Amino acid sequence: MNRMDFTPYRRTTVGFDRLFDLLENNARANQGDNYPPFNIERRGDDQYRITLAVAGFKSEDIDITAQQNLLIVTGRKGEEQETGEFLHVGIAQRGFERRFELADFVLVKDAKLADGLLSIDLQREVPEAMKPKKIAINGAKPLTVVDVEGDADKAA
Repeated sequence: MNRMDFTPYRRTTVGFDRLFDLLENNARANQGDNYPPFNIERRGDDQYRITLAVAGFKSEDIDITAQQNLLIVTGRKGEEQETGEFLHVGIAQRGFERRFELADFVLVKDAKLADGLLSIDLQREVPEAMKPKKIAINGAKPLTVVDVEGDADKAA
């Protein structure tokens, strides 16, 4: 078993305990079950896409639930009677549940099912109040929102 030990980091950081707990719990929970396979893709600075291979599932068989900082994708296969006798069953027909921990302010924007692939588009939307601001010393000028990329500042 590969256990990550974050003790040295826990001693020198403050406020990251939730992150370390998340990493340790995720490593423990995801051992073994790799169904259905998935990709996580960055499509821009604040845009992401999760793609799951859900061959044989229809849109009504899949449930997507977004909670605060958690995305749950559940697949339940209906009881369909197949005609004929299977000599080999290599296409998984079992139900599944995949959980994805989302960072703060990451929202689900869209979900599409096409060609056996379920694509879920996500976007980070940081509220204006949470963006970093420059603070004026001695009230010399008003607060301004800091542009993360170093371009021009916007007035707050």
